[in-house]
Amino acid sequence: MKLALLGGGGFRVPLVYRTLLRDRSEGRITQLRLHDEDPRRLAAMQKVLAAMADGDPEAPEVVLCETLEDAARSADFVFSAIRVGGTAGRARDEQIAHRLGVLGQETTGFGGISYALRGIPVALDLATRLRDANPDAWLINFTNPAGMITEATSAILGDRVIGICDSPIGLARRALTALESDGLVPAGTTADVGTGSGDVRLDYAGLNHLGWLRGIDVDGTDVLPQLLARPDLLERFEEGRLFGAPWLQTLGCVPNEYLHYYYYARETVAADDAAEATRGVFLEQQQRDFYVRAGEMEPSQAAELWEQTRRSREETYMATNRDAAGGMDRDEEDLESGGYDKVALAIMHAIAHDRPAQLILNVANRSGGGERSIAALPDDAVVEVPCMVDASGPHRLPVSDVPDHGRGLITTVKHVERTTIRAAVEGSRDLAIEALALHPLIDGVGVARQLLDATIQEFPELAYLR
Repeated sequence: MKLALLGGGGFRVPLVYRTLLRDRSEGRITQLRLHDEDPRRLAAMQKVLAAMADGDPEAPEVVLCETLEDAARSADFVFSAIRVGGTAGRARDEQIAHRLGVLGQETTGFGGISYALRGIPVALDLATRLRDANPDAWLINFTNPAGMITEATSAILGDRVIGICDSPIGLARRALTALESDGLVPAGTTADVGTGSGDVRLDYAGLNHLGWLRGIDVDGTDVLPQLLARPDLLERFEEGRLFGAPWLQTLGCVPNEYLHYYYYARETVAADDAAEATRGVFLEQQQRDFYVRAGEMEPSQAAELWEQTRRSREETYMATNRDAAGGMDRDEEDLESGGYDKVALAIMHAIAHDRPAQLILNVANRSGGGERSIAALPDDAVVEVPCMVDASGPHRLPVSDVPDHGRGLITTVKHVERTTIRAAVEGSRDLAIEALALHPLIDGVGVARQLLDATIQEFPELAYLR
């Protein structure tokens, strides 16, 4: 099989290639086609991948493609991991948010809306060009905000676009590891979660970066109540320490880590204000340094530098949230990073070779018919739920609806997402203000207008909003 990767100079591309290198199954990816608008970044990634493949005669061939059409034309699957505006755009979003006293995280609240307003027009153009160049290809979307981008592009590609995220699987694996450490589930239970194989069933529902784990079925028994009953086990993994055992027991489920921005909004904004540099500023400086230095190195040195940079990146992931929760280091196993790459691989094998795989994906709320996964949301709203994937694509599995305490939040945020998509499609300034003003993490119409004015001034590409 051939895989095209759009955003092929992105920092996380080696994670995808590492997973492809480890795959020795029949029908594996034999060619990785990379396209990126920045030749310098692409050249740096080519060095890192060359070092990773050194000495492996069966390593997938890496082909650099000048245009999206060249990359996609002969590909079986297309993986989208673009970042419109780059890390510099993220840093500027955070600085605007800081000035106006709101949260600046790149996928949640103001940052997510600003990022989407830049990214949706590009994603729609990408989807149209992909449909024209290779209508049989499947698009696997990892471009953030993943839920909004997947929903927007589904208007062009239908069910042939699938959104992925590693966050729900990471949560489930950490929860199971805590149970496994105390002998409450068999040893090895965690191993296959997120790879598509194994018999563990996850009861998880929500939107991208806004969902709740409500059950973990192991051999026919829901083991999540055992975890929630044990504060000592809850505080053995990251979400338990982040939210605190008492709050998880109050909720009766385990939220996605990104819900920390909602449940502890004031504390997180305060921690951001106190930080020496925002996450985006840190990443912009870190990655600028990496690409400059890697461009002057031999492949083996570039690969070593990439690994050092990657680990530093993972150590600082959601650092201000951990500061807001009292300060804590990440567990060693969480520094491995990746996860979405294994999800993507499982999707490709499931569809291409009809090897059914259970995965948590971003798909339409009523794709394939049947009951809606989340009753309060429209049929075509993209949600994040467990699916069984086979040769015909993903099929939603039965899940519990979102908890009562999350229903109002999820309907409001989905309205914001759909209004943001409309704003981008229609070029409407008024709709963009509506989306900003109604988001739970933005306190009013006045600041929404200030945020949009500052954003349009900072990003000339948003001049289409009138």
